[in-house]
Amino acid sequence: MIHSLSGGVIKDNFKHTFVKVELEGESAWYLSPTSKVAVGMRVSVPFGRGDFPRDGVIVKVEEADAQCAPCPMNRVREIYGIL
Repeated sequence: MIHSLSGGVIKDNFKHTFVKVELEGESAWYLSPTSKVAVGMRVSVPFGRGDFPRDGVIVKVEEADAQCAPCPMNRVREIYGIL
């Protein structure tokens, strides 16, 4: 068990695969259900308020646990699929 410096306990150390996707002139972080993704792959992701599917290109891949995630875990959405 790992403890933080403030005396708390780290909840989990499970690694998630985060992908930064560029689409329509913007970029956003998404969760990937698989670690078999790479920079340059085309993916379908939810975009906008209605979570409409849009195609984008992965520009960065990171493996991180929930506490070191590149974006808040309660806001991140999952990619729909690899094209």
